[in-house]
Amino acid sequence: MQERPWLATYREFGIPAEITPPRHRSVTALMEAAMRRYADKPALRSFGQTLSYADTDRLSRDFAAWLQAQGVKKGDRVAVMTPNILAFPVAMLGIIRAGAVQVNVNPLYTPRELEHQLNDAGAKMIVIFNGSTATLAEIVARTPVTTIVTAGLGLSVDSKLPSPPVDERLKGTVPMADALAQGAKLPFTPVELGPDDLLFLQYTGGTTGLSKGAALSHGNLLANVAQFTGFMPSALREGEEVIVTAIPLYHIFALMVNFISYFSVGADNWLVANPRDMDGFVETLKQARPTVFTAVNTLFAGLTMHPKLAEVDWSRMRLTAGGGAAIIPTVSARWKAITGHFIREGYGLSETSPVASLNPAAVTEFTSTTGLPMPSSDIKLLGDDDKEVAVGEPGEVCIKGPHVMRGYWEKPEANAAAFTADGYFRTGDIGQFDARGFLKIVDRKKDMILVSGFNVYPNDVEAVASACPGVAECACIGVPDEKTGEAVQLFVVKAPKAELTEAQVVGFCRKELAGYKVPKVVRFIDALPKSTVGKILRRELRGV
Repeated sequence: MQERPWLATYREFGIPAEITPPRHRSVTALMEAAMRRYADKPALRSFGQTLSYADTDRLSRDFAAWLQAQGVKKGDRVAVMTPNILAFPVAMLGIIRAGAVQVNVNPLYTPRELEHQLNDAGAKMIVIFNGSTATLAEIVARTPVTTIVTAGLGLSVDSKLPSPPVDERLKGTVPMADALAQGAKLPFTPVELGPDDLLFLQYTGGTTGLSKGAALSHGNLLANVAQFTGFMPSALREGEEVIVTAIPLYHIFALMVNFISYFSVGADNWLVANPRDMDGFVETLKQARPTVFTAVNTLFAGLTMHPKLAEVDWSRMRLTAGGGAAIIPTVSARWKAITGHFIREGYGLSETSPVASLNPAAVTEFTSTTGLPMPSSDIKLLGDDDKEVAVGEPGEVCIKGPHVMRGYWEKPEANAAAFTADGYFRTGDIGQFDARGFLKIVDRKKDMILVSGFNVYPNDVEAVASACPGVAECACIGVPDEKTGEAVQLFVVKAPKAELTEAQVVGFCRKELAGYKVPKVVRFIDALPKSTVGKILRRELRGV
């Protein structure tokens, strides 16, 4: 087989083609080593509270002891459903120290979504934010859950931070502060864990039906930490990094990059519970003066509209990373104009722990690609005939490597469809490689629009339309058309005070796009539908 094009680029940039085997046998051991090594350093900050690494060690040990006293054993599934508050990392570390498997749950789930996930995972216990308890109360009787740990904004029994009340329909709940206080008086028995043991059930969005749990092992996450470190050693300096975490920790991007990777090197992590409060968010950035910041395109776009973003001291910044959805070039340009730093784009999925490709440290400007594949992994692009396409041609992104999940939780049929015969995971995304091995994600397979037999990828159209003066955000979908089969319909959110017409948008697009890609219809709307992580939900535009 011909050498993969990115290997020559690895050699040029000094990136190892293979990761060295992790020193630790489990993520638990990795995190415990960090808590001992950086004991006196600040680890986590939230709502004016600061936990040192030693505090985090003590509290997570106490929670693990309490879990063991409740009968939680190695391999049991424990759900966690909170925003970015101190309860999340403390609960997670306690759960994995007890040898259990964490089921990450979106705190904004509907009762139907929550019921499915708890039943599918077989979770008998949940750690839940007080503000989400009404959702649980609707469906808890139809799930295996018997133990409910409730979490407010503070961790101590005497915390004065105001938290929402627990829904009164739930009986016998245990405040996390009480569980920690009880655990402090209980013995804890360390659990032997290895790379093949299960760590997380990470549920995928369920855009094609009910969500499935990607079964991620300790070895999967250890591999991805090592791969990420191989790409960004200059932004993972031991004991020196300050990171602001606004993307949700229940999402695998923040969980692997912001929490596990940066905790392992002793970073100071500022948690943002509600990034929609832009004033508070920018204030946190001003206080933290971060060296690392990660976000999704819509979050970067929103921040660039904030008048005080320029007041943040960005002089210490080592890494600004974006993922979760395509970074629009104009957003990176606006971000750089204000902060002095471009957005380094990566690509990944829940099923790949998550980082599959990234623009490495040697890249010094925005590339409009998701960078190079991870060391010790392989990516091939397959056409509709399941044969590999030539460099430069689009094909389905298929990934193999130590960071790829073992499969979906108890879904043998889905697993058979999700992997090729030679063990590559089929992502459902369409990508193309350039001659140097940089991967561009063209779009989701199912979002592709077919106009008169020509493939139109929404990302292409949106990247051009978003550069039109007066466009704040946009998204496009395919709509039925008698002549062409499908046509492009563009939804546009105007920038504040912008005077913009459909004809102006179409005219702008016509200068930059082939005729069949130009939007046939432009609709102005107040806001685009988005997931809690900030991904634009194109499927919801179909009913608008």
